[in-house]
Amino acid sequence: MGVDIEKYLRSDKLPHIWCPGCGHGTILSNLIRAIDGTDIDPDKTVVVSGIGCSGRATGYLDFDTLHTTHGRAIAYATGVKLANPELNVIVLTGDGDGSAIGGNHLIHGCRRNIDLTVVLFNNQIYGMTGGQFSPMTPTGATATTAPYGNVDQQFDLCDLTKSAGASYVARGTTSSPRQLVKILKEGLNHKGFSFVETFTQCPVNYGKRNNIGGPTDMLEWQDGITVNINKWDKLSDQEKEDKFPVGIIHQNEQPEEEYTNRYQKIIDDMAEEGK
Repeated sequence: MGVDIEKYLRSDKLPHIWCPGCGHGTILSNLIRAIDGTDIDPDKTVVVSGIGCSGRATGYLDFDTLHTTHGRAIAYATGVKLANPELNVIVLTGDGDGSAIGGNHLIHGCRRNIDLTVVLFNNQIYGMTGGQFSPMTPTGATATTAPYGNVDQQFDLCDLTKSAGASYVARGTTSSPRQLVKILKEGLNHKGFSFVETFTQCPVNYGKRNNIGGPTDMLEWQDGITVNINKWDKLSDQEKEDKFPVGIIHQNEQPEEEYTNRYQKIIDDMAEEGK
């Protein structure tokens, strides 16, 4: 795609610590391509992450970055955005960090419709801490904390974020990088809460335990469980079972309804009234 990725990276922090075959590097490189394809000023951009495999991404990016506590990335990012609404604020989080301990922050970020771009790396498992099951681990799949199969039901994060009030919701995969760049770019340009879930492969802790295979096998597996959003509504309920739509799922741009704009309006109104 003709992008000099290295100019956006801290070369002294490389090589990265992600496992061989992990898809997180694909997400990171495609996020860089998306940023490069927008008018976003890197000097006015802050990238915030929590704890987990995805959280290490901020260490490699040559922006102003915050590597925060487990599940609290969106809370930190909200503070950054409120302190300086002119900044572009991006959150990198994982399925454990963002949908388990950080699930409430995700919901409230959506309902506020604050102008953040949240990229959730969904590898269906806690990869860094030993392979425990996460809220995104499919029912019946195995993990270190579910050796006989996960009895919990997973849920659809895109349905959740749309219902909670996010004004841009999309899903991509590491197996379709061009589509991923497109939806990330749209999310970055969107004024309001943007949520991009990205399916990413974890061959070491998920693929191996669930007999899916190595990295290329997992990319093929992603293609098998996803359907382009343009074809999704044409499927029967039976055809949709155990599959997920990918692409831009929801978009409703109303800049005046963005949280920092509404907050500033209160400040301006009080100033006019002399309070």
